[in-house]
Amino acid sequence: MGLFDLLSANRSENLFLPAHGRGNALPKKIKNLLKLRPGIWDLPELFEIGGPLIREGAIAESQKSSAYEVGVDRCWYGVNGATGLLQSALLALARPGQAVLMPRNIHKSCIHACLFGGLVPLLFDVPYLSDRGHASVFDKKWLQSVFKKVKEFEEDIAAVVLVNPTYQGYSADIESLIKEIHSHCLPVLVDEAHGAQLISQVSPDLPKSAISFGADLVVHSLHKSAPGLVQSAVLWSQGDKVDPFNIERSIELLQTSSPSSLLLASCESSIKELIESKGIKKLKSRIEEAKLLKDFLINKKVPLLKTSDPLRIILHTSKFGLSGIEVDKRFIKKRIIGELAEPGTLTFCLGLSSHKRLGKRFVRTWNEILTSSGEQKACFFKRPPFSIVTRPLKPFTYSWGSNFEKVKLQDAIGRISVEMVCPYPPGIPLLIPGEILDEARVEWLIEQKCFWPEQISDFVRVIC
Repeated sequence: MGLFDLLSANRSENLFLPAHGRGNALPKKIKNLLKLRPGIWDLPELFEIGGPLIREGAIAESQKSSAYEVGVDRCWYGVNGATGLLQSALLALARPGQAVLMPRNIHKSCIHACLFGGLVPLLFDVPYLSDRGHASVFDKKWLQSVFKKVKEFEEDIAAVVLVNPTYQGYSADIESLIKEIHSHCLPVLVDEAHGAQLISQVSPDLPKSAISFGADLVVHSLHKSAPGLVQSAVLWSQGDKVDPFNIERSIELLQTSSPSSLLLASCESSIKELIESKGIKKLKSRIEEAKLLKDFLINKKVPLLKTSDPLRIILHTSKFGLSGIEVDKRFIKKRIIGELAEPGTLTFCLGLSSHKRLGKRFVRTWNEILTSSGEQKACFFKRPPFSIVTRPLKPFTYSWGSNFEKVKLQDAIGRISVEMVCPYPPGIPLLIPGEILDEARVEWLIEQKCFWPEQISDFVRVIC
């Protein structure tokens, strides 16, 4: 089937991102805009429109209004997804040669930013859930142990990056983590790509956005947990730890000089949906519907994992010895298409559209998979062999640009990688340029290759 046929087909249960569910939950203003003469909205940075970095015009006024409504000092709309704004934020925080402290479950875009900016990625380990193969959240005590270890590296640390919530929806006590980082006089950037809906504060049972607790910079992907079009995002800034000039200079470096007017309009409309009464009412309705669906599935003995995100369903396949990657293929055959297939789980994103008829189909499909697979023992995953804090053995830019050779994984012990090994999604690197492949890492990567056969190669590129 060709690209245009695929884009126009809509015969499946869409449980993947973007959260607007194939247009069902797009804001009314965007729907009306798309009904007009085709392409009428495809405009350049005309004087009246402006752009994210232009002081006057409709975009400047819109960004100013959004920042005021959310309660921060500044914001910038992005048309290169959370990726572009995370990278811009990192480059604004640190100078070449400085280090940035970030968790091992960081998105690959932040690793790429370190390459662009000549930064040193100091990666710290996070708790691990061996029954499902997920990185977990950590607490203040864990972070304190990280800072204690960091002193041994004698690096000039410029900032700390946090990921909250995770792709699967796990959320930490982000307030205590931000306070701890600020006590070390460091700014904090929070990758809240999967948590834009948190600014709505629709329920006291749900986590609050890192914005509420004084995070210096926060990035939201507006298509992952808000009704934005793909590539729409926003960077929020507050306080005096980060100079807005540095942020804008970095955005100018990494974002297109011809931003899409449609995507910029989508940024404005999706943020309004999260902060205005009508949009909040719709979000509450979707959350209540999701709770009922989850209760139904649990009552039917479907193994779901609990996270802080009410709009995600995490099917715990490894509890029955099944790979989420293989289970995903079976669901797709039944036209139930999920978002994130992993070795131990399959994540479905309910998004902001309705799925009232999903329950029985989901149960029937899962039971068919169980019946055909037979009884199998629960599968557990080996904890990654990471130290509490690590840095690349060789400088990042040197490793990336070095001459290399391609060797089999089992022959790579003692060699230094020039590439990133990173199943996508979720886009979390297992190996980054400059890291040494010791025996434990090689054995673990070979094991991961068995779990991700189509994502991890038998070979790795290393410095000659």
